Amino acid sequence: MKAYIFANGIFPTPDRPLNIQESDLVIAADGGSQHCQFLGIQPGILIGDLDSTDPELVEKWRKEGVEIIQHPEDKDQTDLELALMLAQDRGARKIVVHGAVGGRLDMTYGNLSLLAHPLLKTPTTLVNGAEEVHLLHAGEMLTLVGEPGELISLLPIQPGNSNVSTRGLKYTLKNEPLEFGFSRGISNQLIGKRATVHLESGLLAVIHTRTSPQEET
Repeated sequence: MKAYIFANGIFPTPDRPLNIQESDLVIAADGGSQHCQFLGIQPGILIGDLDSTDPELVEKWRKEGVEIIQHPEDKDQTDLELALMLAQDRGARKIVVHGAVGGRLDMTYGNLSLLAHPLLKTPTTLVNGAEEVHLLHAGEMLTLVGEPGELISLLPIQPGNSNVSTRGLKYTLKNEPLEFGFSRGISNQLIGKRATVHLESGLLAVIHTRTSPQEET
């Protein structure tokens, strides 16, 4: 089962089909409910303190069988963090998050940081229009599929070196260190339709900026 989470950030018009299946779990993280409405999608679950969701919509969805999980406004987790942990607990094998970027800078940074949550073990991708953000842990490999010339940026997100090996990118790395706080990994490029990034050590954000629509997998 794949989980789709809609958060309360900016939601660019999708440049490709979302490909949500009937068996997938759709979660609206509070204000992400507006994106579900825009897309004509009824979530299976609405979670959060519900301060950003129209009360009439909450009651409408409740009557229609949507599971409503309301938390107090004074809490230690953002609505997106609650949604991520819930998706994992419900057995998602992959999580795709829309609406996690834009609006308040602190929320955007916090949402991106959630990819490194120590309890989040399910592969998770943040999607922002044509951009995708993945996180690699030491020992993991990511396969990227796209079109030649698309941008791939490799950014360490913890102090120290992230040793990286790549294939299929314009600037090849062979177990080379990318240092936290430096911009060396920005704006690499696909040279074909497929590339791989293998992380030997550290923690690495991989940002893929697409130039052509492709259905989510």
